[in-house]
Amino acid sequence: MKNNGLPAYVRCALALLGAMLLCGCLGFPESVTPVQGFDSDRYLGKWYEIARLDHSFERGLDRVTAEYTLREDGGLRVVNRGFLTEENRWKQSVGRAYFVSSSDQGYLKVSFFRPFYSSYVVFELDKKGYQYAFVSGPNTAYLWLLSRTPQVDPGLIEHFVSRASSLGFDTSELIYPQHQGVGASPPTGP
Repeated sequence: MKNNGLPAYVRCALALLGAMLLCGCLGFPESVTPVQGFDSDRYLGKWYEIARLDHSFERGLDRVTAEYTLREDGGLRVVNRGFLTEENRWKQSVGRAYFVSSSDQGYLKVSFFRPFYSSYVVFELDKKGYQYAFVSGPNTAYLWLLSRTPQVDPGLIEHFVSRASSLGFDTSELIYPQHQGVGASPPTGP
């Protein structure tokens, strides 16, 4: 039987493909385990990007921050900012994040381009003070070290590199964005 000129099996295949595209980036590397006992209230606020693997959406950015606030629908509002040094201007993206399983697990889905979501997995966290977080995406090509301060102890970076490397991330490709002496002051509004 046909509908809109397409056979039923083609419509089903297209629907399945669409569902796979919408959900396909919500996994995470087999080696990574989301932290348990995650407290989103303590995670709120500003985080500084200390290290990352390169991606086009962050290429050339320094002074990168992520700020998390609560949304009325129970999710998190995410504002990512960074300074494009070569263009002497700020770049900002606003997204939303929601817990995939439960709110006490560091496993969220985040979207900057609805309806497409990607995984955001906190796999190590300073649970005492929420001062640093190791974050993965859907595979080992996505990795971040976030901190509450723009500078961290070199021992934390060594631990991050060692831990991420043992989990299969290519830490030889890490980028360490600058946070001081780069560009103008960041924008204050969303």
